[in-house]
Amino acid sequence: GAMSVDSITDLSDNTSKLLEALQLSHPHELDPRRSLGKKKMLSLNPITWQVPRIVDRCCKHIETHELTVAFTPLISSTFKLREEFDQGLDVFLDEHQSVHDVAALLKEFLRDMPDSLIPRELYAAFLSTASMEGPGQLAALQLLLFLLPPCHSDTLHRLLRFLSEVARHAESSWGPDGQEIPGNKMTVSNLATIFGPNILQKEKPGEKDAGAMNFEDSTAIILVLQRLIEHYQTLFTVSPEMQRDVLRRLFQTDPDVIDYLLRRK
Repeated sequence: GAMSVDSITDLSDNTSKLLEALQLSHPHELDPRRSLGKKKMLSLNPITWQVPRIVDRCCKHIETHELTVAFTPLISSTFKLREEFDQGLDVFLDEHQSVHDVAALLKEFLRDMPDSLIPRELYAAFLSTASMEGPGQLAALQLLLFLLPPCHSDTLHRLLRFLSEVARHAESSWGPDGQEIPGNKMTVSNLATIFGPNILQKEKPGEKDAGAMNFEDSTAIILVLQRLIEHYQTLFTVSPEMQRDVLRRLFQTDPDVIDYLLRRK
């Protein structure tokens, strides 16, 4: 996930941590149904999305081929697929790959990342939001998401979008010809239970007590990931009020950035 050369933070030697933290998703990408008549919101993310190839391809594979299948990543073997990715091969996933293997590969990648997707120094802060409710909880989660490095933010957004789409097909439905389309049974709760411990990690894999987790932490992780899946669109959209506040601060500290933004509009 190299930084895009068109990133706003490349304009100055004194890199703005605030801008880096606000490199979130473009509102138009979050909601394709957004009315064209509404005022355009400013995006602070780089042009290039910083999502690992393995994550994007695993998500796309399941979204394309297997949204109605209940996958069980805990019982799958991913040795061959993982070996190909580890060797740097340009691996393409198609209908011949099992949804269970692809889901397990995605889960293993998240579990074994040297730096967990949600940085470990934010582990306690994210878990503390589990005891909150309503708008206050979402506001706290959004502020924490603003602290993620750009590549972590982009990858988490891609993953949450994928999990939300999977959960949308959890229940059985009826096709236009009256035929029943079975649901995949992968509810938001089930997905949070499967992926939560791999996204929010207190210890590095292999470290002492890394596998041990008390009941309170386990429950909090599931609750937090549920909220992230359910509200990812809102959480990854920078509000107009915050945009105006950022622009005011930038005007005071770095007017050159304002000129750059106006030229991009």
